[in-house]
Amino acid sequence: MISDIAAVIFGGVGFTTAKECDSKIIKTPYGNVTAYFIRINGADVAIIPRHAGAEEHTPPHMINYRANVWAVRELGTKRIISTNSVGTMKDHSIGSFVLLDDFVDFTKNRTSTFFDTETVHVDMVEPYCPEIKGCLADSLKKRGIDYCEGTYVCTEGPRFETRAEIAMMKQFGDVVGMTGVPEVILAKELELCYASICTVTNYACGLGDGKLKLTVDEVVDTLHGAQGALFGVVSDAISNLPDERVCDCGCATVGARV
Repeated sequence: MISDIAAVIFGGVGFTTAKECDSKIIKTPYGNVTAYFIRINGADVAIIPRHAGAEEHTPPHMINYRANVWAVRELGTKRIISTNSVGTMKDHSIGSFVLLDDFVDFTKNRTSTFFDTETVHVDMVEPYCPEIKGCLADSLKKRGIDYCEGTYVCTEGPRFETRAEIAMMKQFGDVVGMTGVPEVILAKELELCYASICTVTNYACGLGDGKLKLTVDEVVDTLHGAQGALFGVVSDAISNLPDERVCDCGCATVGARV
């Protein structure tokens, strides 16, 4: 276990790590994970690139979510800040940010629990840690950055959604992405605080200015443009987190075993 890590950042596409960062292979029961270490305003922080590294890209349906979340536990910290790219199903502006307050899971083939031999019911009334989310919101406000809160719909991927699927999901969701679940569930099971800041990269299928097709290059370009602001907000949030958790999101109480 590595001590004194203030938080772990799960980095999505567009959230890069410098090549000169120190790195370490974290061994978990589910496979090895590479963590990169940086200092942010005097605090030690680990970054786990969700899609592996710069020279390879793991698609969303193949990410080893259990290994990544377990690695946080091995690092000895209790906090995860997740960065995700999303398509908007509402009227969010491209390049703006969304802090998640709930989610809907439409994934199909992902393992969303660490408990394979017993039934463990984990409370999900408040999936995202209000303490971390509050620090992210404070930074966004101080920096004058456009943001809102909303419900995340997670799909399996790697394909984009159809117009009919978006028409259905927009009735109860605000943004759509492919990587936020099962991370948030697994974090709860390990009693970790988890919050997500999403970058709006595009209008979901059939929405926006009438353009129906979306290219991956457009998504990546938007992410690169927002990367500086995103890193600044996450850095502020980590600096403002209290040393001890005082949240009441339920992360410290795993549900009853049946």
